[in-house]
Amino acid sequence: MLADAHYYFNKAADVLGLSDNVRTILLTPKRSVKVEIVIEGEDGELHSYTGFRVQHNAARGPMKGGLRFHPDMDEDHAAALANLMTWKTAVVDVPFGGAKGGINCDPHKLSKKDLFRITERFVQEMKDVIGPMADIPAPDVNTNAEVMGWIMNEYSRYEGFSPGVVTGKPLDLFGSEGRAAATGRGVTDVLAEALREQEKSFETVTVAVQGFGNVGSNAALLMAQRGASVVAVADHTGGVCRPDGLDVPALVSWVSEHGGVLGFPDAEAFEKDEVITWDADVLVPAALEAAIHKDNATQVKAKIIVEGANAPTTPEADLILNDMGVLIIPDILANAGGVTVSYFEWAQNIQQFKWDEDKVNEELDKQMKKAYLAVRYVANEFGIDMRTAAFVLAIRRVARAALARVHVSADLPF
Repeated sequence: MLADAHYYFNKAADVLGLSDNVRTILLTPKRSVKVEIVIEGEDGELHSYTGFRVQHNAARGPMKGGLRFHPDMDEDHAAALANLMTWKTAVVDVPFGGAKGGINCDPHKLSKKDLFRITERFVQEMKDVIGPMADIPAPDVNTNAEVMGWIMNEYSRYEGFSPGVVTGKPLDLFGSEGRAAATGRGVTDVLAEALREQEKSFETVTVAVQGFGNVGSNAALLMAQRGASVVAVADHTGGVCRPDGLDVPALVSWVSEHGGVLGFPDAEAFEKDEVITWDADVLVPAALEAAIHKDNATQVKAKIIVEGANAPTTPEADLILNDMGVLIIPDILANAGGVTVSYFEWAQNIQQFKWDEDKVNEELDKQMKKAYLAVRYVANEFGIDMRTAAFVLAIRRVARAALARVHVSADLPF
């Protein structure tokens, strides 16, 4: 995954004519922290885990990125995701840099009490390198608002009341209205702009969605509300389809009760992997990394792909799809609604002034539209695809900030 992130970076850096020295500065993480976490479990035994936090770049502000609990979590994975967070925050022009981290544990095999202890120990080991003005974690794979509340509580024991140390918190602990649906809403916002520039509307398109968790379900709901026909949805249990459009609110309720889309009434079932090549105008991959690859890219029928997941398209597939004339709205733009509302939450915590949900949604819609138009401008300026344009825009912003902070007169070619 790190190799893919560097590939896209270097492709954009070639467009900008960046020197090797500037590339090294921008790619090198600011800090990588690895800690041992030892707890006495409820079984009375000692258990050891490893915690990671890679802080990639702080040129544009405090570093920002998720915290995931997964048995396969390692430093390389954290480094790749931290790298992408730097560019994602720059694309949507929020005053953050990039970071990512996690713990190599399996929450599904842990009691809540053990998970709480592991989280506490992680904060105790990391408290000197995170903070509202340093590095602000957020929920990611297998972490949620409750875990963010635990982090806030433990950090505040050492530093005083600090709601801004994490985002994605429960509303009762000064989380933000609109945060839960933010990523899906951002996906919908950028699709709206793509349809507008093609002189189309939601009422004229069909949509297939891969993944029906937080991002996929909220994107499907919002697109359906705006008139789109969501004809196919797949998750880990299987796929369901209906040619004249699924009842998305009913499907959300079904998944909440049954744990997956499989068995949803008034719909036909299909093999989950087929959703990538479904005959729909728009494809929203909102689940796994590398879901679109060289072996299935040529079979993709959608003319617009909106990347709700991180890195759902491999570099090989990206080249194939661009040659096919498919518009790809890349992950660092399309799924940046979450980090944008995380910024709003952080700003509310710093100011101790709460926004209502209408205000959050209004500001998010404006920010995502502005970011899409900025990326489109760069794409037109250089005659490049939207992914490369997003990286070009982000690199410009980060490079200028980084070099301005170190008081050098480097000869930037832009």
